Amino acid sequence: MPKPCAPEDVQRSRVQFVAEGYLVLPQYFTSEEVDRILASTEATLQSHKMEIVTDSLVDGERTLYGLARNPESQHFKFNDLYLISEDVREVALDPGLTEVLSALLGGMRPILCNTLTLMKGSGQFLHIDSLFMTPSTPHHLVAAWMAFEDVDPSAGPLVYYPGSHKIPLYRFRDGSYHANAEELPDWNNYIEEEIKRRGLEKKTFLARKGDIFLWHSDLVHGGGVIRDPKWTRRSLVCHYWTEIDTQTFPDWRLEPLNGGFWINRLPQPVYAAPDRFDDTHPFPEETYLRRNPDLRIPLAEGRISSGFAHYCSHGHAEGRAI
Repeated sequence: MPKPCAPEDVQRSRVQFVAEGYLVLPQYFTSEEVDRILASTEATLQSHKMEIVTDSLVDGERTLYGLARNPESQHFKFNDLYLISEDVREVALDPGLTEVLSALLGGMRPILCNTLTLMKGSGQFLHIDSLFMTPSTPHHLVAAWMAFEDVDPSAGPLVYYPGSHKIPLYRFRDGSYHANAEELPDWNNYIEEEIKRRGLEKKTFLARKGDIFLWHSDLVHGGGVIRDPKWTRRSLVCHYWTEIDTQTFPDWRLEPLNGGFWINRLPQPVYAAPDRFDDTHPFPEETYLRRNPDLRIPLAEGRISSGFAHYCSHGHAEGRAI
């Protein structure tokens, strides 16, 4: 299938997305394009281990990749490689894809705000993305899942409920639509009841290499059961807001690319113990100072010898993030 840049293709995409809450772009990227991004991703993982933030899909630990336990398992979410890799940015904001995303966002330009790189299935529970990446304007969020290989049914494929994006958002006790851990069981009960009441049926997406699956901020979806852990499910997940939803973050810079933007910001915060760092696993000095700019004056005045010295003596105990 050609990359959908023609106006009629974009309009058809919008119509299906509004009706069903998702859209599939079959084999949008060629096998050769996927192989190039996989090679680039592997090079980035190897060369930036002490910059890349990972979330373990086994025990949930968030840390730097160079400090992660059992790195050979590759059972992680690699957060925000787009901040490091120009190649990831180019894939996430491919010109034709950007046109489609803009149409799905009502004509507004897509703002790439997050990427997740995975080598295996996530096994994630059923959820909607607006629970955790809540846009300030309801529904101003679109996600893209890009398959970097054919997905075996045993690898924990993506599962979803077409039409579930029309379920009214659950309002938490604080008045927001953002997840509160204590109330998630109530949210689950609400969603289960609504799915049953509306007669919605679960579907499984057995992707082919190069496919893109786009979904609405409120589409109920998750990772299927991983029946055989030997199978990989290499993929890239991207999330896009609109410009208005970035305005509450004054430290973020919007960088233009292919008709959209990507957010230049700090990586996700990490709270690793000081003794985890050594010559082989160097402390990310510049990231710490960027996140804690108040330290630059005492550093310039010689009152502290380095960001790492401060982290060891005070910063970690104070709960400062890297």
